[in-house]
Amino acid sequence: MPTETLRNARKNKADEFYTQLPDIEAELKHYKEQLAGKIIFCNCDDPYESNFFKYFAMNFNFLGLKKLIATCYDSSPIAYTQMSFFENERTVPNKHRRAYKIEITEVGDYNGDGAVDMSDIEWLLKNEKNTLSLLKGNGDFRSGECIELLKEADVVVTNPPFSLFREYVAQLMEYGKKFLIIGNINAITYKEIFTLVQNQKMWLGYRNINADMWFIVPENYSYEKIVDGMRVKHIMGCWFTNLDTAKRHEILTLYKQYSPEEYPKYNNYDAIEVGKTSDIPYDYDGVMGVPITFLDKYNPEQFEIIDINPHFFSLIEQGFPKIKQLSLKNVGKKDPYVRILIRRKS
Repeated sequence: MPTETLRNARKNKADEFYTQLPDIEAELKHYKEQLAGKIIFCNCDDPYESNFFKYFAMNFNFLGLKKLIATCYDSSPIAYTQMSFFENERTVPNKHRRAYKIEITEVGDYNGDGAVDMSDIEWLLKNEKNTLSLLKGNGDFRSGECIELLKEADVVVTNPPFSLFREYVAQLMEYGKKFLIIGNINAITYKEIFTLVQNQKMWLGYRNINADMWFIVPENYSYEKIVDGMRVKHIMGCWFTNLDTAKRHEILTLYKQYSPEEYPKYNNYDAIEVGKTSDIPYDYDGVMGVPITFLDKYNPEQFEIIDINPHFFSLIEQGFPKIKQLSLKNVGKKDPYVRILIRRKS
């Protein structure tokens, strides 16, 4: 059952991470033209806690949105950090809280202070009929109610549960949706996700893949530091999207010359080892093994993705996640772990 699956995933995987507003602002600023006139759906976003909802609600007019839809699942773990919509609901235990949806088609300066802020959004939700309503079900993104809202949407923007990332992306693909979502960097090594990247059906956003990403976590989670009164934890997260970016059309400047001594071949695959993206040689036409971080510079007009480590997926499925499938011999280097195999396009 989807409800039980979602709850178990959140409990066992501890993946209830909430994105900080500055991280959302830094990425979303690049997509203003692509979002204008669109219906945005945040389908893993309780407004009590979601900075995605906060960003889109407060920038509704600036972005020129047609509509904003947000849904939350029931039993949200850190609810009521922003607003309270239902009388006396702050005293209701998490396990008894209801899922609901929000649909906004316009946002005004309702308190007359000259700016649109969260107090205006709260007024709107409390006073405009049908803007906020309870869902019949649990708010799971796979529920019938949420799928119907997904069909209506133009672009989906959110931070889905990391442990359900494969299933979440598969749903977006099934319904042909544009999206901008956050996932764990390790998701690149999932067979389903890598295949989409390889076939140019999704790619990385603007944020540098090596940049630290700190997520807000519930009180019962371990955390590493406090930021603005919120517990935060470092997670290797990155943005995934199928919205076009200027970044993916930039030519990577190659300055190093190939030499057999500097670029040893694997002894079990016909390719050379390139330990850093910046070291890709400009004069080698064969297959090269590069780190995952290459995808941050990947231009499909300049490079072709051939594969990921041979047999990588089958070995993972057999329970050997740390086997080094590509091997270097007698070159004074450690065998690489995960490598994406690429070739320069002529």
